Amino acid sequence: MHKNINIGIIGLGQIGSRLYEEILSKKKDIGIKTGVNVNILAISAKNINKKRNFKFSKKIFYKNPIYIAKDPRIDIVFELIGYSDGLSKKVVELALKNKKHVITANKALIAKNGDYLSLLAEKNKVNLEFEASVGGGIPILRTIKEGLATNKINKVVGILNGTCNYILSKMESSKDSFANVLRKAQILGYAEPRDPRFDLNGYDTLAKVRILSALVFNNKISKNNCLMNGIENIELEDIKMADKLNFRIKLLGITEIINNQLFERVHPCLIKKDTYIANVNGVMNAVILEGKPVGQSLLQGEGAGPGPTSSALMSDLLSILRGNIKYPFGLPFKKRKKINTYDKNQYLNSFYLRFDVKDKPGVLSSITKVFTKNKISIKNLIQKPDKKNKTASIVILTHEAREKNFNSLIFNLNNNKSVKKKSTFIRIEKV
Repeated sequence: MHKNINIGIIGLGQIGSRLYEEILSKKKDIGIKTGVNVNILAISAKNINKKRNFKFSKKIFYKNPIYIAKDPRIDIVFELIGYSDGLSKKVVELALKNKKHVITANKALIAKNGDYLSLLAEKNKVNLEFEASVGGGIPILRTIKEGLATNKINKVVGILNGTCNYILSKMESSKDSFANVLRKAQILGYAEPRDPRFDLNGYDTLAKVRILSALVFNNKISKNNCLMNGIENIELEDIKMADKLNFRIKLLGITEIINNQLFERVHPCLIKKDTYIANVNGVMNAVILEGKPVGQSLLQGEGAGPGPTSSALMSDLLSILRGNIKYPFGLPFKKRKKINTYDKNQYLNSFYLRFDVKDKPGVLSSITKVFTKNKISIKNLIQKPDKKNKTASIVILTHEAREKNFNSLIFNLNNNKSVKKKSTFIRIEKV
């Protein structure tokens, strides 16, 4: 005879609605695989009257989700609201304190409050699962926690934001501008229609990087000021120039240990076209794990949308139904450590720069002097004159230099009277 487990779903947007339908349609299959009969006993959303693709009894609808978190009949709570604090945190906190398992897709919540909430889960002997918070349908977190549990991972590199990857890929294939491609992404539902900044400026990717760091390096979630740039300043000219130089531009999230210090960063990268990750296009995500003894592992899949996200949520559900009580971050809270932060100013890398200058004698000489002053060596220089506007577009690839020297260079260039507009810069990454 099957055991009965009661579920509460808080948040009925695209993901919550898809999850509701998935659970109902796969109820029999879940029972066969786990020996458990699942029942959706409570749901909550902002608007009960919103048009949805499914019908539900108003008896199970709660206007205030706090009551779901406290309801003694509920065994598992899905939090799908999406805030880093506020109601999201309160609901998860209360559910865990009331000894309910919690499953969430909320990367902002976990990146900010994951340590506190994981300790609560541990104390109350329940699960806090968040597979859907990183990589959508890619089972990256479970792979790290279980499949690669005995490996020593030293670096993670990933395309972790489908919106940015779609925009950069589409700009290259369509030869269209950033603004136009962003509008297309919003129409297709790949980018937030009102405010896509959280995706574009790198914050979404950084939240995922911090979760990955905590898992692979067994550390407390870092709160340090990271190296972070988004894709808002990438222009079609940069995409075309990268192509000519045999590169492709990707927004990467990277975390690694350098000299026993944690170095997390998110920024656009020029990467060689013949690398695997350079050819991961569209809304796809990909993660490369480097460890011992396994070597290099690569996982790829759709990183966003109701389908991939609900797949990850269902994976977490079945894990709980099978009776697997686990530490949320793979280790007991007390065993997780704080790792010193690597000084980002010491980071050694090569750079791509593009800027427009006045096309007149002596300008190029003054520009190269700025590089010399900042101890940065020029590897390649391409000059493209615009006789009509009496300007020239300059593209420079540098040899390796320290981040602090590079920041000083950018400041000096942007304040040079011969430079017509602020420099576009992209780091060159070996993957």
